[in-house]
Amino acid sequence: MRKTFSGRQCVRSLVVALIVGSILNAINQGDKIAALDGIVWWRVTLTFVVPFCVASYGAYSAFRNG
Repeated sequence: MRKTFSGRQCVRSLVVALIVGSILNAINQGDKIAALDGIVWWRVTLTFVVPFCVASYGAYSAFRNG
């Protein structure tokens, strides 16, 4: 578990979350974000948190089995 949230792996998970979260937010709420109107902020946040958790779990699984 310690390796999963080490500096290097945490940065990788954050990069994945930023890229995937940005793409998903553009797909799901792009028009609202562009207009800065009607943005559902908890969805924006969750769209970044989920890819971070998935990337971190993937790293955890790799470290555990490796």
